[in-house]
Amino acid sequence: MAITSANQLELLQTAEAVAREKMIDPGLVIEAMEESLARAAKSRYGAEMDIRVAIDRKTGRATFTRVRTVVEDDAVENYQAEMTVKQAKQYMADPQIGDVFVEEVPPVDLGRIAAQSAKQVILQKVREAERDRQFEEFKDRKGTIINGVVKREEYGNIIVDIGRGEAILRRNEKIGRESYRPNDRIRCYIKDVRREPRGPQVFLSRTDPQFMAELFKMEVPEIYDGIIEIKAVARDPGSRAKIGVISYDNSIDPVGACVGMRGSRVQAVVNELQGEKIDIIPWNEDQATFLVNALQPSEVAKVVIDEEAGKIEVVVPDEQLSLAIGRRGQNVRLASQLTGLDIDILTEEEESRRRQAEFAERTKLFVEALDLDEFFAQLLVAEGFTSLEEVAYIEIDELLSIEGVDESTAEELQARARDVIEEQNRKALENARALGVEDSLISFEGLTPQMVEALAKDDVKTLEDFATCADWELAGGWTTVNGERVKDEGILEKFDMSLEEAQHLVMTARIQLGWVDPAELEAEADEGEEEEEAEA
Repeated sequence: MAITSANQLELLQTAEAVAREKMIDPGLVIEAMEESLARAAKSRYGAEMDIRVAIDRKTGRATFTRVRTVVEDDAVENYQAEMTVKQAKQYMADPQIGDVFVEEVPPVDLGRIAAQSAKQVILQKVREAERDRQFEEFKDRKGTIINGVVKREEYGNIIVDIGRGEAILRRNEKIGRESYRPNDRIRCYIKDVRREPRGPQVFLSRTDPQFMAELFKMEVPEIYDGIIEIKAVARDPGSRAKIGVISYDNSIDPVGACVGMRGSRVQAVVNELQGEKIDIIPWNEDQATFLVNALQPSEVAKVVIDEEAGKIEVVVPDEQLSLAIGRRGQNVRLASQLTGLDIDILTEEEESRRRQAEFAERTKLFVEALDLDEFFAQLLVAEGFTSLEEVAYIEIDELLSIEGVDESTAEELQARARDVIEEQNRKALENARALGVEDSLISFEGLTPQMVEALAKDDVKTLEDFATCADWELAGGWTTVNGERVKDEGILEKFDMSLEEAQHLVMTARIQLGWVDPAELEAEADEGEEEEEAEA
């Protein structure tokens, strides 16, 4: 095929037709044509030549040019695309290093093979432009709902026609045992849009919790307008779900608005989710109150929250246990997802037995350590004393407030407690020294002898060893593994050491060893405060 005046306009017409069909910029198609013609020309004139093609956007005329760059005499590597200053003087008046000499060359007559190669280049460029357009179109629609038509099924995955491209609904993103046939209409949530070697991939979902939230946004105008906000969603796809909502207008009931007249709004969502039962729960900033609501329809007698551990204990009446847990643990699992806390459910009887066991254990401690009779030990426990340290170092007035305790009894009680603690400290230090603990760690302020002994048993025997510890290694913490919270036991956790206390002790040890400059810490703290003020 020769580029003659007869087919110059055909180039522009072809570019327009392809661009219109693929819905991309005609300029991209013309650039692909220019590149394909340049590649074909190189196969005719020589691959080492720098041949470029420019197609006039109005007339369609293709201009073939050869480009050569002026380089230093000893820098010529490609004689077809480069030339020295001396050679350039034949073509240019005052050539300088880096100048470019452009000369027009005759158009090539494309043979069958060259034409086929040019066609492949054009098709490749068009495909790339089409992929870029598809990615740009759908990347901003991530997190929204889209309607499509089922095209086919591949290994359980559904390929969906979404207008200007295709998307995939993986089998694990389908609700229950949903099945679709070609040409069925389907509504999905755009979960992710990613660039991949084979082109942009749009991943759909019908099980994502946000799919339900977006459906409610479509059905409930108050959510769309921002009057009602969906604060949390938890789903067991196809079976049951819980959704926490809050209203920013006191005159509007968030639960009633989501339910709708005679349940019309929530029923529309339920129908889309294949009959999934939905509990709509009023959101509350108080975690305990919100959890009580989330565990409906069961009743809750008491809630105990351990914020540091991220756990929560719920006490329910004995007859409400199965209702609170739900079928296969569904109710408590969804409530846990909704609140973001691990929930332990106890019956009132179980909690009573545990309280009695703790009471007996503390009573035994006071009986054996302080040589008290059982009645007096029980009296101390009933007044809230849990350890020898509390008895030994509490203000004496606290002991005097206990019925039947006079000043001499209180002083004797504290003296006994201090003697026991001192004896325990002495034995702990002996054990620690026997394990090889250095005086630098024993004398470190903030660590009790029992703590030093516990550290020694964990092979922390010097101040340097202690300074290399992480705060969570000392105080313990929680790690999320495969979506479940796993407890990390801390060396000093049994001494009720918090993460903040552990962090302070470790940093103090590093300062004493000269590993950290206090001035730098203060500067970093000041910068952090300034950043917080700026953000505020």
